[in-house]
Amino acid sequence: MAVGRVLRDRTAGLFLAAVVVSGFGSSAMTLAAGIWVKSLTGSDALAALALFAVWLPVLFGPPLGAVADRLPRKPLLVGANAAMAALTAVLAAVGAEGRVWLLFAVLVLYGCASVLMDSAESAVVAGAVAPDLLGDFNGLRMMANESMKLVAPLTGAGLYARFGGGAVALLDAVSFALAAGLYALLRVRRTARSAPLVPGGRAAGLRQVWGSPVLRPLVLAASATMLCAGLNGAALYAVVDGTLGHSPAYAGVLSVAQGLGSVTVGLIAGALMRRLPGRVFAAAGIAVFGVAVGLRAVPSDAVALTACALIGVGLPCVLIAALTAVQRETPDAVLGRTAATADTLMMAPNAVALGIGAGLVARVDVTVLLPLVGAGAVLTAALLLAAGRRRPVAPGGPPVSAEA
Repeated sequence: MAVGRVLRDRTAGLFLAAVVVSGFGSSAMTLAAGIWVKSLTGSDALAALALFAVWLPVLFGPPLGAVADRLPRKPLLVGANAAMAALTAVLAAVGAEGRVWLLFAVLVLYGCASVLMDSAESAVVAGAVAPDLLGDFNGLRMMANESMKLVAPLTGAGLYARFGGGAVALLDAVSFALAAGLYALLRVRRTARSAPLVPGGRAAGLRQVWGSPVLRPLVLAASATMLCAGLNGAALYAVVDGTLGHSPAYAGVLSVAQGLGSVTVGLIAGALMRRLPGRVFAAAGIAVFGVAVGLRAVPSDAVALTACALIGVGLPCVLIAALTAVQRETPDAVLGRTAATADTLMMAPNAVALGIGAGLVARVDVTVLLPLVGAGAVLTAALLLAAGRRRPVAPGGPPVSAEA
C-alpha cells in the first residue's frame, strides 16, 4: 500500500513527524495569539489583527521563496526552526499592554518563517520523496496538519486559561525546537546551490507558474476556490446563529466535522491521484466543495454537519493537486520561488475574501450568498476541466498534453 511505503520511507517519515510536531504548536499559538491580544488590550480589532499579522507575509511569498532557492535548504529548515524556537520563547516576556508590539512583531516574523519553510520543504520533498509517492505524501501532510487543528487549538486555549500566553509560547518554542532536530536527521539527496539569483530571478516563480500548461490552470483554480472558501468562512457565524439558531460555540462542532473530512481525503488523495489526472481530481474536489457550500444555507443541523464534512473532503483536493504538480513540474533551481509564488496566488484570495465576506454578510442573507458562492465554485471546477481538454502548443515543438 502506497501510504505504508510513505510511512516506511525514512525521509518522508521524518518530514511528517516534523509537520505534526510544529503544526501542533503553531495551531495552538495561532488561536491563543488572538485571545492574548484581546486580554491585554480589550480590543476586538487588535485581536483580529493578530491573525492578519500571521497571514500578511503570504503576500510576499516570491521574495521569500527566492531565499529558499539561494540557500542550502536542509540547513535553512534547521536554522529557521531553531530561530523560531528562540523567538517564540521571547513571547513569554509579554505581560503588559505596552509590550503588545512585541507580540505583533513576533507574529509577523512567525508568518515570514512559515512561508520560507513551506518553500524550502516543498523543494526538499521533491528531491527526497519518490515522484510516484508525492501525491500520497502531500495528502498525508494535509491530513497531519488538519489533525493538529482538531486538538491543538483546544490545548492552546486550555493552557492559556490556566497559565497564560507565556505557556502557549513556550509550547510553541518546544515544538519548533523538536522540528529543528527532526530536520537535522534528514538525508537530502539534492539541494539548491548557494549562488546569486540571476537578474529578474525573483519573478522566475511567476514565469514558471504562468508558462506551464499544467500549473497555470491548477493554481488559478485553487486561487478562485480559496476566494470562495474565504467568503464561505466569513458566513460561519451567520449560519450558526441565523440559520441554525445556535450559540457561537457551535462553530467548533462544525470545524471538527470539516477537519474529519480533510483527514479522510488526506489518507486517500495519493491513491486517487494515481487513478485520475490531477486536474480531474482537483475539479472533482472543487465541485464537492461548491455543492457543500450551497447546502450550508439549509436550516438543518444534520445537513450543516454533512456539508462541513464535505467541505473538508473537497477543499484540500485542489491544493494537494497544485502542490504535487509544482513539485513534479518545476526545475530544482526555481522550485522554492515557484512553490512560494503558487502559495501566494492560492492563499492571498482567502485573506482578501474574509474581509469582503464580512461586509457581504451584513448586507446579503446567507441563504442567498452561500448558494451563489457554491455556484461560483462549481463553475471553477467546470472551467478547470475545460482547460485540461485543451492541448497547448509548446514553443518549437508539437502539441503537449495539459494533463497533470
